[in-house]
Amino acid sequence: MAMNRVQFQKGLSMAGFLKHYGTVELCHAALVASRWPTGFVCPHCGETHHSTFVREGRQHWQCQACRYQTTVIAGTIFQATKLPLTLWFLAMHLLTQAKNNVAALELMRHLGVSYKTAWLMKLKLPQVMTERESSRVLEGRVEIDDAYLGGERPGKRGRGSENKISFIAAVQTTEDGKPVVACFARIPFTKEAVEAWAKKALAPSAHVLSDGLGCFRGVSASGARHSAIIMNGGTGREAAQHSAFRAVNTMLGNLKTAINGTYHAFDFRKYANRYLSEVQYRFNRRFDLDTHPQAPRSRYGNYRPMA
Repeated sequence: MAMNRVQFQKGLSMAGFLKHYGTVELCHAALVASRWPTGFVCPHCGETHHSTFVREGRQHWQCQACRYQTTVIAGTIFQATKLPLTLWFLAMHLLTQAKNNVAALELMRHLGVSYKTAWLMKLKLPQVMTERESSRVLEGRVEIDDAYLGGERPGKRGRGSENKISFIAAVQTTEDGKPVVACFARIPFTKEAVEAWAKKALAPSAHVLSDGLGCFRGVSASGARHSAIIMNGGTGREAAQHSAFRAVNTMLGNLKTAINGTYHAFDFRKYANRYLSEVQYRFNRRFDLDTHPQAPRSRYGNYRPMA
């Protein structure tokens, strides 16, 4: 059997990571290069002339036009952190290189920080991944399916369970069904919700394949072509094995393995978006594991995330 090129790629080794980001100075330089690739630009007035000085061991930039002072971590998830940048960069490396998710407890042990600190990092970094993936648009052949997190006892079974969090799973594939990129979105399964999701996540050129769930007709709102494949009352297992949905069902299996194999439990209603985005982010970058992490940018500031 031929070796899988994606599965056996080298990625960014720990030795390689430490070579590029093993000191605070290297991490700081990487942030400066990421935030101001062509040189300092004042975030207040847009001017470039500036001076620099060090205060309390941290480099500051001061705009010569408006006198605004800033640091490279101001307006980012690193702002006001008491942790060295090396730990943040190592956390990014661990979260993006792992095949499955990394629990806060495991992160705590790797980084040598408290559980509370590791948990906070686990909140911030996946949130950045969420925002990085928020503009993902699928085109060409796209398989979609309805999926759920939770639903454990007590409560009634099936789609009506009050304990289940519904989300849509979509995978863009090649014409012969090989997965390219994935998109997960927590939405209720109504036609209106699917229409709103489709306008944001599907290109007009998309050809969407779905089962017979009525709300999926809403994907046409994006201009995409829709083909519904009716299962004729087949069992869930038969539907999951249908050749038209092999990519999305494989993706869902991998997602549930990543979540169930890592976490004992989490608040699905509160954190589902972050955990779904964590899997989506890694999957969509699986061809580029040797890409170096870049400065996370998010609603914590005007930055957006790793690579």
